[in-house]
Amino acid sequence: MDYKIVFSDIDGTLLDKDRSLAPATIKQIKKLKDKVPFILISARMPSAMRHLQNELEIQNLPIICYNGGLVLVAGKPISSTEIPINIVQDLSNFNKMLDCHLSLYHNDEWYVPRFDEWAAREKNNTKVAPTIKANFEVIQNWKSEGKGAHKIMAMGTEKHIDDIRDYLLTAYPNELNLYRSKDTYLEIAHKSISKLTAIELLLEHHYPFNLKETIAFGDNYNDVEMLKNVGFGIAVGNAREEAKLVAAHVTHHHKEDGVARMLLELFK
Repeated sequence: MDYKIVFSDIDGTLLDKDRSLAPATIKQIKKLKDKVPFILISARMPSAMRHLQNELEIQNLPIICYNGGLVLVAGKPISSTEIPINIVQDLSNFNKMLDCHLSLYHNDEWYVPRFDEWAAREKNNTKVAPTIKANFEVIQNWKSEGKGAHKIMAMGTEKHIDDIRDYLLTAYPNELNLYRSKDTYLEIAHKSISKLTAIELLLEHHYPFNLKETIAFGDNYNDVEMLKNVGFGIAVGNAREEAKLVAAHVTHHHKEDGVARMLLELFK
């Protein structure tokens, strides 16, 4: 098959053990970029992806952020799907007794209620600094600006995250997509979006390719639908079993340059 475009998840897939781009990865993507577009697709916010684009010299290419909640072409959104502000407000109210860390995201805005261990960890992982502002203040501002959240990240003890998950599953079964990346992390997005829907939208509006001509790399639960439905889905060696089971191929571990090795094999 003559594949025309590559989509890659970032954390646990493209980055090495230091959460950086390994030299082999940079080399292979730079060799490929003028022939086959290499599109970053992640739960991250735009500014947590742009510095990686710059390193790879693909800053002119689109990016898919927030698991498909925001698709940017030439820096401008061609698709933006937000969690309605009334749901953000309701979750904030429910969380008052639990006092979990709720990070609120909209495009390149990232707000944290305090700079705690959770905020510090995310800052270290993404190389982006948050703005410290109480959840209720952010919600008030967003209400006046007509905004919702592209993503909410709840972080706390396993029990408290269980409580938030159970509440949202009961209250908003048809409105929210809940993704448990760790026992202590819950990523919350709009139900209608996914990495696959974002790929389909980008192919429909920007690239003249069909889904069978696409390659995708991933490792986690939020990559399963994408890996299952693209032309050639590739799971890295460290991927969850659910991702490996639906992938067409399993490459090396992300700490062993799995993406770079596969690109070299596919595009000799």
